[in-house]
Amino acid sequence: MAQKRLSMRKIREILRLRFDCRLSYRAIAQSCSVSAGAVYECVQRAAAAGLGWPLPDKLHDGELNRRLYADVAGAAHPPVDQRPRPDWSRVHAELRRKGVTKRLLWLEYRQAHPGGYGYSRFCELYAAWARHLHPTMRLVHKAGERCFVDYAGQTIEVIDPETGEIHDAQLFIATLGASSYVYAEAQWSQELPHWIEGHGRAFGYFGGVTELVVPDNLRSGVKRACRYEPELNPTYQDFARHYGMAVVPARVRKPRDKAKVEVAVQVAERWILARLRDQHFVGLAALNQAIRALLDEINDRPMRHLGKSRRALFEAIDRPALRPLPDTPYEFATFKKATVGIDYHVAFDGNFYSVSFHLTRRRVEVRATERTVEILYQFQRVASHRRGVTDGHRYYTLAVHRPPNHQRYGQWSPERFLSWAAKIGPATRQVIQTRLDAKVHPEQAYRSCLGILGLAKRTSDRRLEAACARAIRCGISHYRGIKNILDSRFDQLALDLAEPETPPHPAHPNVRGPGYYH
Repeated sequence: MAQKRLSMRKIREILRLRFDCRLSYRAIAQSCSVSAGAVYECVQRAAAAGLGWPLPDKLHDGELNRRLYADVAGAAHPPVDQRPRPDWSRVHAELRRKGVTKRLLWLEYRQAHPGGYGYSRFCELYAAWARHLHPTMRLVHKAGERCFVDYAGQTIEVIDPETGEIHDAQLFIATLGASSYVYAEAQWSQELPHWIEGHGRAFGYFGGVTELVVPDNLRSGVKRACRYEPELNPTYQDFARHYGMAVVPARVRKPRDKAKVEVAVQVAERWILARLRDQHFVGLAALNQAIRALLDEINDRPMRHLGKSRRALFEAIDRPALRPLPDTPYEFATFKKATVGIDYHVAFDGNFYSVSFHLTRRRVEVRATERTVEILYQFQRVASHRRGVTDGHRYYTLAVHRPPNHQRYGQWSPERFLSWAAKIGPATRQVIQTRLDAKVHPEQAYRSCLGILGLAKRTSDRRLEAACARAIRCGISHYRGIKNILDSRFDQLALDLAEPETPPHPAHPNVRGPGYYH
């Protein structure tokens, strides 16, 4: 079976981590959930194509694919000449079932792969694999390399200062691999905004950024948990790109992958949560102030097995190796897939934002911060707007995004119509003003105004002004009525400006008169 080619997003991430973050092939492979060989091949192809990081701004996915894989377009991968190996983990699990033997599993294996191993070789390979089960590897953490993050299992009660309700606050914990230096803070929840903000404040507390961050498979951080190819939340990946580091999630149900933070959670529960169990806090600020004092005690207390404090190890090992913080903190952003409508607008959060009309019906990605909405197509920004009020049902349209015929229509405004009408005469301006005021949205009257003012081209400004004056006299302001006046040449008749006299009421005994009602 041919090997599946890497996606363009993953290729861009590999090039960023290699050329910008200077990570090893193995570290990049762990972060991107690919083999080290695939990382090496991708980097070598980029180098041969003269590409580095950052990539050119106008290099879209199609051009990047062409430059990297032009020499292998349509080529098939060479076949691998070796016998298929059984899935030993499945074999091991099946042997735990009652009545299942190695010979039965071998027969099933040979039925699926007639050219596979013989029974004796099958047993030898399984025995060699089984000898390495459950080894405990002691990880040696490099200075400034890894930061482990997680939430404590226990919570702490805090009173909401606005409502007076009692909430269970979550305890976010981050620890450095080499020095075990700990950071902790209370948060309202484990939702994505709090998860991201906790990372930012942890790096601020450390005074720098590590090469890698190892989280648990929390839904806020990992969109789709998988042993081999975990998919990160787009916001979390965007945060990692801003800080210039990589995210390597721990394997599912493998606490040893993040043993450092598991120990830090235990320390925090014993020396922070347990000591605050009988205290009452109003608001997170008061609670985090108490946590910070206890946190400093934990980092300053000597560890019995080393005889040094976490802070001393941090100052000597981790701090010099940390990467500098970015110039600006990360601005929280959310991502959403969307399709450009036939009106070249993208719906997001109750509003509509324009993109170029060439992208109609295309799939794009929306990146929204608190102030702006960016629209990305093939990893390139194609539009940026000021973010509107939620559920505002408003359209935010840039003139350059419209087709040429729409741009000409979009140049009209009520002021332009009134200025044009005033050049013809006051009566014409009054009719146009009446048409604009009759609609809730002035744009709805634009077509009628264009029709009325266009009548001057068929007759003359003098005749249109006279027709509008007669129309006002008759209470007419619409296009068809004024056109009928011109077609009937009523505009050429003298206009009687005197008020019509009201005929007197006839004298009659049945007519009561106004005095009857007073």
